[in-house]
Amino acid sequence: MPQYHQATIQHFLDYLKFQKRYSQHTIISYQNDLYSFFDYLETEMGNPALAEINASFIRSWLADLKEKKDITAKSANRKISTLKSFFKYQLKQGAVTTSPMTTVVSPKISKRLPQFVQEKDISTLLTHVEFPDNWEGKTHRLLLQLFYNTGMRRAELVGLKESQIDKANGSIKVLGKGNKERILPVSNELMQAIQAYQQNKRTEFEVFDGEVLLVNAKGSKVSVEQVYKIVKQYLSLITTIDKKSPHVLRHSFATHLMNNGADLNAVKELLGHSSLAATQIYTHNTIEKLKDVYKKAHPKA
Repeated sequence: MPQYHQATIQHFLDYLKFQKRYSQHTIISYQNDLYSFFDYLETEMGNPALAEINASFIRSWLADLKEKKDITAKSANRKISTLKSFFKYQLKQGAVTTSPMTTVVSPKISKRLPQFVQEKDISTLLTHVEFPDNWEGKTHRLLLQLFYNTGMRRAELVGLKESQIDKANGSIKVLGKGNKERILPVSNELMQAIQAYQQNKRTEFEVFDGEVLLVNAKGSKVSVEQVYKIVKQYLSLITTIDKKSPHVLRHSFATHLMNNGADLNAVKELLGHSSLAATQIYTHNTIEKLKDVYKKAHPKA
């Protein structure tokens, strides 16, 4: 890839990092998509200038990816979204006069209802499952409680600092996507569990990471990978659903709120969604529950 294309990509990534405040994970995804696209242009199209790139080049790249890697519609949409953002930025910078993305159509994705754990299974997990009587067991239990009781994202939980916990107001301040802050209410039971964990941490370790709430057996911040393994391990004990990830607990949090009559806008704020459209998928699960109630209770159903 020519140096001038690399520099253009880097300027855009810096904009995402410093102006838009995107997470490192998101920036890496954008970078991989852009490198893949411009590598394809170099190999197949002879390195056209930015202003020479048109929609047919982009369709050819997507078709090539589909043929060689059999990418899903969801992956294709993400790559299209990356290029739309990239060329929108180039328009602002005056590097191009029109965006080649205006005629690129995103493939349709079949909407799947988010998987979630049943309320009775969550109750089994937090009431009847035995956790190891050691530091790891204490961390595993609090980690699962926090996920289900707050609906926070995995990255938000891993980075959660003790300073973000407000005991007086019974809440946790979360730093979400795009560095957006939101306040999550916490039950007395969970706040007591957090405080007990903090006290135990100070007797368990002589030296530990003093900023973050959750630490592993070495007193270090738990990793994203560790969190995923912990959730999968415990969900495997109480449910047979296909996905057993931290995000499933977030889905469970939202679905159980909706099924018990919570306001959609309130759920949106708790989840930290930027638009109501992202939250509305949880209404489908509520409708499924209503259908079930109707079939069981109505004499003509």
